[in-house]
Amino acid sequence: MISSLSLSLSLSWLGSCLQYKWQKTLGNYIAVAGSDSSVKIFDRHGQRKNELNLPGRCVGMDWDKDGDILAVISDKSSSVYLWDANVNKTSQIDSGMRDQMSFILWSKAGPLLAVGTNKGNLLIYNQQTSRKIPVLGKHTKRITCGCWSSQNLLALGSEDCSVTISNQEGDTVRQTSVRSDPADVQFSVMKTDERSSPGESTVSVAVGKKTLFLFNLNDPDNPIELAFQQRYGHIISYRWYGDGYILIGFSQGYFVVISTHIREIGQELFQAHNHKDSLTSVAISSALNKAASCGDNSIKIHDLSELKEMDAIVNLEDETQGLDQLSWTDDGQLLAVSTQRGALHVFLTRLPILGHSCGTRLAYLTSLLEVTVSNRVEGEAPVAVAVEVEPNFIAVGPYHVAVGMNNRAWFYALGDSGVERLKDMEYLGTIATMCLNSEYAAALFEGKVQLHMMEGEGQHEQRQTRLFPDGDRKEHIVSHALTNDFLFYGTDSGVIVCILVEDWQMLNEYRHPVGIKKVNDSHVEIPSFSPTITGVLWETWPSDKGVFVSFDDDKVYTYAMHKNTIYGPRVVFVGSTKLPFSHKPLLLYNGELTCQTQSGKTSSVALSTHTFLTHTHSPQLTQALMLKRFPEAWELCKVLGGPAGWAEMGRSCLIHMEVELAVRVFRMSGNVGMVMSLQGIKGIEDRSLLAGHLAMFLNDYNLAQDLYLESSCPNTALEMRRDLQHWDSALMLAKRLAEDQIPFISKEYAVQLEFM
Repeated sequence: MISSLSLSLSLSWLGSCLQYKWQKTLGNYIAVAGSDSSVKIFDRHGQRKNELNLPGRCVGMDWDKDGDILAVISDKSSSVYLWDANVNKTSQIDSGMRDQMSFILWSKAGPLLAVGTNKGNLLIYNQQTSRKIPVLGKHTKRITCGCWSSQNLLALGSEDCSVTISNQEGDTVRQTSVRSDPADVQFSVMKTDERSSPGESTVSVAVGKKTLFLFNLNDPDNPIELAFQQRYGHIISYRWYGDGYILIGFSQGYFVVISTHIREIGQELFQAHNHKDSLTSVAISSALNKAASCGDNSIKIHDLSELKEMDAIVNLEDETQGLDQLSWTDDGQLLAVSTQRGALHVFLTRLPILGHSCGTRLAYLTSLLEVTVSNRVEGEAPVAVAVEVEPNFIAVGPYHVAVGMNNRAWFYALGDSGVERLKDMEYLGTIATMCLNSEYAAALFEGKVQLHMMEGEGQHEQRQTRLFPDGDRKEHIVSHALTNDFLFYGTDSGVIVCILVEDWQMLNEYRHPVGIKKVNDSHVEIPSFSPTITGVLWETWPSDKGVFVSFDDDKVYTYAMHKNTIYGPRVVFVGSTKLPFSHKPLLLYNGELTCQTQSGKTSSVALSTHTFLTHTHSPQLTQALMLKRFPEAWELCKVLGGPAGWAEMGRSCLIHMEVELAVRVFRMSGNVGMVMSLQGIKGIEDRSLLAGHLAMFLNDYNLAQDLYLESSCPNTALEMRRDLQHWDSALMLAKRLAEDQIPFISKEYAVQLEFM
């Protein structure tokens, strides 16, 4: 799913094609030039940031590698105009060139700027040292295209039908002639059978719009020229990607992928007639692993790992004159397309995955400046909240939602009458995470948690805000959680602290031997807990409170916490479920995981540990029993019909000390002896004594002995060992519990030995 963000641009451009460039790395700005004498700079939300007025038409522009400085050249000036994005200031440098400039490009590895002219001269400018290196006569005609390598070599193409490779001092290190005008010079790595030399050693260039010329710097005498089928039309543009593959767009609407592996050089790996009449541009996003082509009045997006799959199609019906150039931001979030009539459209292709849950309520990012709050479980209609900034965190509570970035947060109240903005607040450091309850917000920043009220300014001044840990505690907090009554936080030294919110007093603390990653309020050992875990969610279905999941990028792991078993409180690992790519879990409700996707939507994933809700087979019975879902297990046993299912459920009832239910289950399986034994212990109130009897029925005699010894009737342990004829254990117990029984036990032991 791709959602549109239209930019409002100057109408004076309409009627001519545009030039535009995304800011490198960050993608926060886009610079646009039309047929007038200006370059307008917009932020990613379409707000105009600045405008550069030039003496003539803009003929070229480029951002430096970090996206800090935009360089622009004009047809009626020998100056290079520089706009600094950090301070929003414009400056100029005199190129010293006496002929018109035609080409400009920043290095991708350093602070070097290359400027070419109509007469083939070159200037290399070092932004750091302000050193200018003029190179006269690099070419004999206009320099039209070029590319820097990551080793700071500069390849230039000119109308004199030659390509030069220069070092950063401007010295020519290689030169080659081509049969027609070169265009779209690029550096890359061509795959050969021999071990390839380090760095980008292949220069590719489209020659006369008909062939693709590959020139290996290490083998300059054997260039490769690839020709294509006539029906494709001429080469519009091409992009290298992956392990030596080239994607080429042709004028007749064809979209072709070839390999440069020496054994399959020039072979077409994929071909699609993407656009009926014409194709005008192709683009690749390595961050998304996607390719896009535009033509006629549509954009088509493919997944590079499965090119046959069409990922998305965007139709722009109003653009009857056709589309022009296509370009992605480096992070793949935004895709811009210019049109033949001079308009620019920007599409959101990937959203940051930001979301939070409170109970069954979700809040998640649905557009760069919009958060949606929904509660599907309660049947509430989704509410869209327009926010002031593009957030890097979201928090939701029972009645509020908060968003923020850096050290600032904005709070909104979610009422029956709609959304009301409450206030914004600045903190003493960059906020890592935030939690809300019905009254308070708790923000974690730089190892501290600030707890404060969200509403009611002016009342109870002393109750407004509090910073943890207190002044005399030197702890560094790494995680926190907030319930309606308690604030919990965990530190890097392994301490979990519980604060009562009502009077801001510490109730208790628990010390782990290692640092805390995430906080909950119990300390039972969790088995099979992967070190790659990035988050934990508790089940919100009211009847299943002991279930939780942990997750990493690939899998979700289901656990069940059982407080009342013969073994004491324990956590069991139930199983794992594969997580679809780029899904972030937000909410768990009755075995269904609600995840946020990159498209700003939510999607449901059914846990493989809860298939008993839809299937009735023997493995599903084990799942239901591990999750202590006895009503579902009963129905499964009835469907399965055999005694094995009832026996398994009966054993589980004994472990969970469900005596009444165990009686019903063993009655169904026809186990009269077990039914009578259970009825004999039904009224016992001593938990340890009852658990000891149940452990004995399960043949776990050592556990039964330990439980009997903890109970109010420790002699029961001795009776059990005598009945089982475990004489050595019985004698040891008799020494502790009933010395007068030693002679009788010894006699019984002797009789048995004699008999043997």
